[in-house]
Amino acid sequence: MPVLSKGCRLCFKGAKMVLFITGRCGRSCWYCPISSERKGKDTAYANDREIRCDEDVLDEARIMSALGTGITGGEPFLVPERVVHYCRLLKGTFGNDHHIHIYTGIAPGNDVLDAIAGLVDEIRFHPPHEIWPDIMESAFPRAIRHARSLGMEVTVEVPSLPGIDALEPLLDELDFFNINELEWSETNAHEMRMRGLDLEDSYHNAVGGAEEWTRNLRRHEKVHWCTSTFKDSIQLRERLKRIAENTARSFEEITDDGTVIYGVLECDGDMPDIDPEAMEVIDGRVEMAWWVLTDDFQDHPGKKYVVERYPNNGMIVEVIPL
Repeated sequence: MPVLSKGCRLCFKGAKMVLFITGRCGRSCWYCPISSERKGKDTAYANDREIRCDEDVLDEARIMSALGTGITGGEPFLVPERVVHYCRLLKGTFGNDHHIHIYTGIAPGNDVLDAIAGLVDEIRFHPPHEIWPDIMESAFPRAIRHARSLGMEVTVEVPSLPGIDALEPLLDELDFFNINELEWSETNAHEMRMRGLDLEDSYHNAVGGAEEWTRNLRRHEKVHWCTSTFKDSIQLRERLKRIAENTARSFEEITDDGTVIYGVLECDGDMPDIDPEAMEVIDGRVEMAWWVLTDDFQDHPGKKYVVERYPNNGMIVEVIPL
C-alpha cells in the first residue's frame, strides 16, 4: 500500500472543500470530465456553491468543518491572482494547518510557483496526454524540482490512459503519483466512443480497460490508484456527512450516505398541531420528521411525501409520495 499525501488522507475523510476556481483552460483534452455547465466559463464554486463573495468560500468551508481545500478547474494558473487571494483568505481564516493542494495542467514558471510558496502545501501536476512520451524533455521536470525546492509536496496526478508507463521516469522526482481511474462523462462521451471505449459496467462511470493500462506502474510504492467508485461514493459521501452533521435540522434524519430525510405536509386546511421546535413552515408546506408525518398525520388533509436530499438544502435525491 503506497503512502498517501496529506491531501489524499483528508479526501478519504471527506474533509477537503473543493474550490473550482475557473472553468477556463487553454487545453482541449479529449478525456476531460468537466460538466458543460462549468467548462470554459470563468465562474468559481466552493463545492457546489457559486462564489459571489469571499464569505461564500468561508461559509462553505465552515459548514463542512473543512480541514483543507483542493483547488481545481479548468486551469487554476490562468487566474494566478485569484489562486493567491483565496489561499491567503483560507490560511488567514483557518490557520496554516488548513491544507491546500492545487491541480495544474501546465508547468508554471518560477515566478508563479514563488507566488504560491507558503500558501500551497501540495501541487499536483497533470501533464497532458500528448506529451507523455517526451515528458523528461518537457518543462515539467523543471517545475517539479522548483516546487519541491520551495517546500511543496509534489504529485503527478493523471487519469489512467494508454501509454501511462511513459511517465515512469518522473517517479524519482516526485513525492507521490496518483492515477485516477478514467471516467466517462457527458462532455467526453463522444471522444470516448470515437476511440472505441465503453463503460466497464452499467453501475459506475469507469471506462473498461482503464485499470489494465496501469498495471505495471501501480507496482511502484509511490503510486496510488484512485478508483471511480471511491470518488463517486466514499469521498462524496464523507463530505456530505460532515456537512449534514453541521447543518441538519433537528427533525431531519442523516443517512449513511450523508443525505437527509424529512417529511412534508402541504396543508389543505388548518396547520397541524405539532411542537414548533419540531417542524418548519415554508411557503405553506410543513416540514417535519418523516416518522412523525407517517405515524401521526395519516388522516390530516393535504399532500404528504418524504424527501431525501443533499444536506444544506442541496439537490433532491428522491421524493416518496405517501
